[in-house]
Amino acid sequence: MKAIIARKVGMTQIYDNDSKSIAVTVLDASSCRAVQIKSIENDGYNAAQLTIGESKSTSDPLASHYKKYDVEPGLGLWEVSLDEDSEITPGKQIIVSSIIEPGNLVDITGTSKGKGFAGVMKRHNFSGQKASHGVHKVHRAGGSIGNASYPGHVFKGTKMAGRMGGEKSTLQNIKVVAVDDNNNYFLVNGSVPGAKGSVVVVSKSIKINSDAQVDLVKNYSSKVSEMFTAEPETNTEEVEIIKGEEVCVPTYMCMILQPISLSQKSMKLIL
Repeated sequence: MKAIIARKVGMTQIYDNDSKSIAVTVLDASSCRAVQIKSIENDGYNAAQLTIGESKSTSDPLASHYKKYDVEPGLGLWEVSLDEDSEITPGKQIIVSSIIEPGNLVDITGTSKGKGFAGVMKRHNFSGQKASHGVHKVHRAGGSIGNASYPGHVFKGTKMAGRMGGEKSTLQNIKVVAVDDNNNYFLVNGSVPGAKGSVVVVSKSIKINSDAQVDLVKNYSSKVSEMFTAEPETNTEEVEIIKGEEVCVPTYMCMILQPISLSQKSMKLIL
């Protein structure tokens, strides 16, 4: 399984080994359970329907769906991709440590807090009109939205005042700080979209999904910094550029000129 659903409990702070405070969000997955397991044979793809929490009222079709798999109705259904060799069955609780571990990077998707009807300064970060000198009661107005004669209408997508928030929002590459197997909750670094008690989907990062890749990026950055801080060694060998120019290039410059075609005597390194 590549994702899990959890409820946002709230934010707090913890301290690392260097006594530095870290702002974290507590996510509770204690009631996360599987409902329906889809397979290639029956549905054409592998996936799992997950639910969490308890629902006070459920429609008849959904109630029948939960009853079919002998699962208590939850707050909704979320579908996540599933590995072929997964052993998850309907009604089984999803354990956080089986999917993510401390130090992993995850993507968190939730519904942002609704802000209601907001003006252009709050919604789109407009600077507003002048505070004085001839401005008459339009200090926070949005200004012109089009001409009367041409084009004679307001273009679709024009930034104006309107409803703000309450939309699907995703944060990428969020670090998992800690995992509690006993209570089946975990801590992630920073804030998470949504209000307290809302449900979020936590999936493995699609950009950087392993510690090995993180170390690779760190090693690459350190090598690049060493390359520019080290004292350059002049290469006495003459290299031939695409345009036919013959120049003496330092060794560390050959590492940068990767798109340029060099002779056999030059150094080639693909970053």
